[in-house]
Amino acid sequence: MDRAFVNAHCATLPGAELSDPWGGGHDAWKVGGRMFACIGVANDGVSVKTPDTETAGLLIEMGRAERAPYFHRSWVRIPWGLVDAGEMRDRLDTSYDIVRSGLAKKVRAGLAPRPGP
Repeated sequence: MDRAFVNAHCATLPGAELSDPWGGGHDAWKVGGRMFACIGVANDGVSVKTPDTETAGLLIEMGRAERAPYFHRSWVRIPWGLVDAGEMRDRLDTSYDIVRSGLAKKVRAGLAPRPGP
C-alpha cells in the first residue's frame, strides 16, 4: 500500500475531497469538511479514525496499526506494508463512514450513497 493506493480509493468515496490544510505535502481526505484520512509529509502511512479509543487500542495491540501522532486517541496510523489491500480499504471505508455519520443531516442527505463491496 502507498499514497497512490489510498488517494485512488478515497477519490471513489461520495463527497470525498482532497486538501493540504497545513501545506507542505499532506494529503488530507475530508467529507463534509471533516477529515477521515490523512497522509503526512513523511509519507510513512495513513492515519484513519476508528469507532472509539478501545478499537484503536485493540488494533495497536494486535499490531495492525500504531498510535497516530498529533491525532485524538481514536485515530491510528497504518504504516505502508502492514496490511493488505482489502484491510486498507476496510479501514478507509470505516473511517469515512464514521465521519460521514457525524455530519449534519442536511449535509448527509446531499451525498450520494456509498457503493457497497
